[in-house]
Amino acid sequence: MSPQVQMEFTTADAIVQELVRAGVTTAFGIVSIHNMPIYDAILREGSIHLVCSRGESGAVNMADGYARATGKLGVVITSTGTGAGNAAGSLIEAWAAGVPVLHLTGEVASPYLGTGRGYIHECKDQLSMMEGACKKALRLRKPEQASAVVRQAIQETLAAPSGPVTLEIPIDFQSAIIPNHSLEEVNVLLTSQPALVLPEKVVSKIRNARRPVIWAGGGVISADASQEVKQLAEMIGAAVITSQSGKGSIPEDHPQCIGHFAAYDLTKRLLKDSDLLISIGVRFRGNETANWKVPVPKEHIAIDADWQAINRTYEVTNGLVGDAKQILHTIIQEFSHNAIQPDPAYLDEVQSVRQELRSSLRATLGPYEQILDGMRKVLPRDSILVRDVTVQANVWGSRLFEIYEPRTSIHASGGGIGQGLPTAIGAQMAFKDRQVVLMAGDGGFMVNVGEMATAAQENLPLIVVLFDDAGYGVLRNIQDAAYGRQVAVDLLSPDFVLLGQSMGFDSTRIGSPDEFVSALEKAVDTKKPTIIVVDMDAVGPMAKPFGGPPGAADAFKPRKI
Repeated sequence: MSPQVQMEFTTADAIVQELVRAGVTTAFGIVSIHNMPIYDAILREGSIHLVCSRGESGAVNMADGYARATGKLGVVITSTGTGAGNAAGSLIEAWAAGVPVLHLTGEVASPYLGTGRGYIHECKDQLSMMEGACKKALRLRKPEQASAVVRQAIQETLAAPSGPVTLEIPIDFQSAIIPNHSLEEVNVLLTSQPALVLPEKVVSKIRNARRPVIWAGGGVISADASQEVKQLAEMIGAAVITSQSGKGSIPEDHPQCIGHFAAYDLTKRLLKDSDLLISIGVRFRGNETANWKVPVPKEHIAIDADWQAINRTYEVTNGLVGDAKQILHTIIQEFSHNAIQPDPAYLDEVQSVRQELRSSLRATLGPYEQILDGMRKVLPRDSILVRDVTVQANVWGSRLFEIYEPRTSIHASGGGIGQGLPTAIGAQMAFKDRQVVLMAGDGGFMVNVGEMATAAQENLPLIVVLFDDAGYGVLRNIQDAAYGRQVAVDLLSPDFVLLGQSMGFDSTRIGSPDEFVSALEKAVDTKKPTIIVVDMDAVGPMAKPFGGPPGAADAFKPRKI
């Protein structure tokens, strides 16, 4: 049956009109009595595909994963009060990672806002709750302003530094009949792009550096500046460290790529002996710098789109605030006419550090080294790897599984478990013709396990690699190292094979690396939703237990403050 035509133009129609104008083709969420007019307007417009999640938390993660994989706006629609509250945790993750997610949520009818009269789904102060979880939170206060406020929200979401923005629309406003007037943004067109001018002291420091290091963060990916990072690194002979979010800034098989090893002793020594650090869009997160104990050289040029990033963690001698791609392009042009001669001995040292870091970590993996190599051999080069917070992802998924392209590595920047499955679904919705693989542990996987049904309903070729050790493996090891005992970390695992089958997944349990590789090859070939359960008791232990990120155990031991 064809959708009914609605002649009146409403606030909901204005919202959808702005989404279409912004290029939105997919939206995630749960329909509710507090967003039904928006859903109906999407149906009538006809060009936006609605993905029906099983929870608001998962819906936000899906929009997040979609945005990270594409670089485009992610859109999620939730209900009011409890629904918005369920979304908050995942919005915090999008905020931590700087992901452009537009969260549309309802609100109680406008006469009842702030009255505490018990209107269904009422929240005491939903706007403040959303403001705390997002880059910004807005409320539509007059139906006739819908187009302008939605456009403002979209622009706020995408503006650097990008991040999630919530727009709440009272339910009575959503069906309000309003004029469909033209809304145009008038900008002054410049006849020519003004050239960026680099301070001479910055040019001089880069030119004179003999042991430069580039630290590439998520800002490189957001600015689409990975080619420039690679070009600059080769031009000046720099080692390249990446943050988790910066993986893919340079192909990880490049001889100058140190990778995500900042807190390791070899990398610390390299940084200590460096004469220049160029950081690009780096948050310098505590868990990636041993709580800021990783040393950096005195000379530090920081490139970032965020004014507040300068001197937020490490001291900066020269800050360059702006678009990383443009700034790096200008630096490259500066040296293209007067080439720098990198020090061959330093490049050899960088390659030696790179190889030793990887060899040392490989020696700790035991049977999981074969699983790692099988994954990289079987999966296409442009596969998207999504990692939940689990031992195998932390140890080798985030360091030894090589990433070759930007936007093909996704992880939980804020460190919260359980967000991997819906995030992977969002990434797979963005690229149904590419392979998306999720690495997860049994503990985190159960947090959003219901979203398996969403993947099956969309018939996604998602592959879940589930490492089952019946508990929180990372916390077990940290507790052992910190206290010599464990508490609240053992969990009852369901039969994940039966669970997967009931959810519409091809499901198998493996007990050896050889079985894993065969199962992965089959999953890639069948292109169906698949879960491969890795029985960690059968596979066997790692050669060296993972005690958490460097310094994690010491942080929890009793001490004077």
